[in-house]
Amino acid sequence: MHHPTRRTLLAGAAATALLPAPLVRAQAGALRLKCGVVTPDSHPATIRLREAADRVAKETNGAVEVAVFPNGQLGSDTDMLSQLRSGALEMFAQSSSNLATLVPRASLINIAFAWSGYDKVWPAVDGELGAYIRGEIAKAGLVPFERMWDNGFRQTTTSIRPIKGPADFEGVKLRVPNSALFTSAFRALGAAPVALNFSEAYSALQTKVVDGQENPLAIITSFKLAEVQKYLSFTNHIWDGFWLMSGQRTWSRLPEDVRTVLARHFNQAALDQRQDIAGQGVAMREALGKAGFAINDAPAAPFQDKLRAAGFYTEWKGKYGQEAWGHLEKFAGAVS
Repeated sequence: MHHPTRRTLLAGAAATALLPAPLVRAQAGALRLKCGVVTPDSHPATIRLREAADRVAKETNGAVEVAVFPNGQLGSDTDMLSQLRSGALEMFAQSSSNLATLVPRASLINIAFAWSGYDKVWPAVDGELGAYIRGEIAKAGLVPFERMWDNGFRQTTTSIRPIKGPADFEGVKLRVPNSALFTSAFRALGAAPVALNFSEAYSALQTKVVDGQENPLAIITSFKLAEVQKYLSFTNHIWDGFWLMSGQRTWSRLPEDVRTVLARHFNQAALDQRQDIAGQGVAMREALGKAGFAINDAPAAPFQDKLRAAGFYTEWKGKYGQEAWGHLEKFAGAVS
């Protein structure tokens, strides 16, 4: 691997200063990039993004600076994806479920109850399945980093009753991401899904516009959803992750040395963040119980049976196509 020098980075930064705004802003020789994410300051993704940014600045002696904007400061997922595509934002970490509004096959990893554990997830996203999805993302003019970040297995919270089996979803107004796959899955389970950007979720729960929501523990914890929800059901219904991305026009204009440094440190940060999530599960469950949640576990099999009977798996296998579905089942095992 070619290791950039201070001279080459500064030369690259100076050259990039000649490019049209808002690609980068070069001041005193520094190449400045913005990275947006919806997670709050306390979330492991935000923490590790900032660590990677610090390492990039240190390795380049300040020639490259990445400013991380958490908590949706630059807008909603939808807003930031638009900014990324236009070049107004240089980097953006977005969940595959939300990315699917632009790249439908990005949600292939979100098939409900496909994954039994991380022992299957990581070989898939670091291998053939991840490479396939990155290829689909690239077709949309985006450049995904190689390593995916962990957003965790998703659990269900409600204010009206615990979810112990499929029948408990009947009629529940459930906030879900703007994803056709999520809407389809919960409708098949009998719920009444309501698609909202997450920035609107807390208010919708607080005002009882919706009865519940579903998200990984880190999100449930970080956004203090125990304040507006009563029950936490470990349904483990969907695994989701973040793709850290740049825009093709932005990325292609960055000096090669800069791309190398960014890829190395942010890919390593993704691996570190995975370990953070893995190590926090038990502690977060205990903390959420102390925060006021009534907690229960819900076995997967009855939910899978309900989805099969409703034709959910057959429908989505048809939408994704045999090739894509084959990549999924190679790692997840038989799904449909």
